[in-house]
Amino acid sequence: MSNSLPFILAGPMVRKTTAHEINLWLSTSKPLHGRTKIITNNDEYEFEVTQEQGIQLGQYAWVYLLRCQADFPINQRIEYDIDTQDGLLSQLVSDALYENESSFTLFIKDKADYVLHGSCRNPHYASKDSLVIANQQLKTQALEERAALLMMSGDQIYADDVAGPMLHAIQQIIPQLGLFEETLAHSEFSKDAELYAHPYNLYRRDKILPHYVERKNFLSRCSLYQTRPIFSSTKHENHLMSIAEFFVMYLLVWSPTLWKRITLPNSLPNLEPKWQKMWQEEKQQIDLFVAGLNDAQQLFAHMPTYMVFDDHDITDDWNLTIGWENAVNGDPLASQVIGNGLISYFLCQGWGNNPEQFDEAFLTSFRALFANYDNAQHHKLIWQLTRFEQWHYSIHTTPKMVVLDTRTRRWRSESNTNKPSGLMDWEALLDLQHELINQESIIIVSATPIFGVKFIEALQKTMTILGKPLMVDAENWMTHPGSANTLLSILTHPKTPQNFVILSGDVHYSFAYDIKLRHSKSSPDIYQITCSGFKNEFPNKLLRVCDFMDRVLYSPHSPLNWFTKRKNLLVTKRDPSVNNQDKLINQSSIGELRLDEKGKPTQISILTAEGKSISFLPK
Repeated sequence: MSNSLPFILAGPMVRKTTAHEINLWLSTSKPLHGRTKIITNNDEYEFEVTQEQGIQLGQYAWVYLLRCQADFPINQRIEYDIDTQDGLLSQLVSDALYENESSFTLFIKDKADYVLHGSCRNPHYASKDSLVIANQQLKTQALEERAALLMMSGDQIYADDVAGPMLHAIQQIIPQLGLFEETLAHSEFSKDAELYAHPYNLYRRDKILPHYVERKNFLSRCSLYQTRPIFSSTKHENHLMSIAEFFVMYLLVWSPTLWKRITLPNSLPNLEPKWQKMWQEEKQQIDLFVAGLNDAQQLFAHMPTYMVFDDHDITDDWNLTIGWENAVNGDPLASQVIGNGLISYFLCQGWGNNPEQFDEAFLTSFRALFANYDNAQHHKLIWQLTRFEQWHYSIHTTPKMVVLDTRTRRWRSESNTNKPSGLMDWEALLDLQHELINQESIIIVSATPIFGVKFIEALQKTMTILGKPLMVDAENWMTHPGSANTLLSILTHPKTPQNFVILSGDVHYSFAYDIKLRHSKSSPDIYQITCSGFKNEFPNKLLRVCDFMDRVLYSPHSPLNWFTKRKNLLVTKRDPSVNNQDKLINQSSIGELRLDEKGKPTQISILTAEGKSISFLPK
């Protein structure tokens, strides 16, 4: 098998990039030996590839983060390549090069004056992939015209909403890579290979995923059925479970390479008619997604890319309430699935954001697990990751970008285990406050919008009162009084920056707000900019109703605003540059943000997957 596998499974992907370091992520089918070469106008740098830069996941699977540290020039053309034992990387993955390139190019900017951003990339959603149009634009731009970075603010994969053809493809690749066999905590199967052969493996995993009993809310007490699924996504029939499944999905959404080794029939025997129909619909979208992966690979190879998780990278409603967390912690299989998602998140996303956060002891825990699988070591690593508190990070551009962890450092409700937790706890918010000190302007990346659509937030609050926060994803910054009031105090404190730009995703629609303190002559300028999703959208009819009701009930001068936690803020909605009444744009797209020297937006726009540019215009 190793002789026929391509050497490069995925990558290269440019990750954290500054004037002092360039980090390159890639996955290979055998150990990587050679040198990373970086060429500038005046210098050539060579960095030896060491095995300490990689982690072996299987017989034919490695992940590498190549850290190249030197004093690199900013605002100049930089070329890079890797001289491997099998030849130059640019020759091994020549499709990832742009036309007329002989090696990969990048451009290090110290100013975040132009940023691409967005979230929510669902491979089988029925739209085009916005990363494709982003790459089509990028390769026509001069180096100095490129964005400083791409910020992917959550849901880079959908572990809980997996198409049948995607799961079938994943399970074709697992044995080809010789990924290790994992012990699963389930009474009907103990090995992941037994799961893949189980009658409920495809389209029926909701039957084998764990449930829990919830008797602490009114609706549950009235129900004849008091058990509810821990994995609460409405589309969790193919939920990823093993480390191997999580890891291979990343390879299949980052790169087209392994798709050449996959066969997807137009139908599968023994599927019920409704699942046969679902398979055919999903396969059509997966085929279109795969056709665009070469563009995604090119984009990642030329653009510094940063990421942070949201819920679907692990599972829907991840850590939404303390009751949910207790249910997960009390079920061995549930905690294992969550831990497997975090293990794969580190390998494919988190590691490259800020490598210095992960010391050698941290990496050794991963190597020990994969080198000689042991169930006790597996659970020890899961325990370590679920208590790790350094997933957040900062990017030291101008203005500085502060990327928040709104999933693992929650402010848990003390009054009711079924109430939504705050998105960040007291200590995490203090850390944020320290990051803002002495900054004239700042960009905050929060997966969930800090200032969302008030009418939708009111619906979420209503469902929370009825004891059903999971039904409507009742997670917004204003749902928890402690975190909401603390955050608003930080944003409006006279010693914090005077220019705040907040980048968010999550919600599957796009909008922009300008926010000011009411009755203040020294109000900071706050801009909430949301772009979502790269390849996902909100149910359109429902969104149009919510948009209309929000404009009617919560206009800037509406008295209803005085019943919200933002009563001291004047929130003005920007108008899109399209000829309609809608404030919320419901199209798959990628966000474009341009800032002036003081960190104020000069352009807020989205580039739709269809290639149309829509700007959000100030009043």
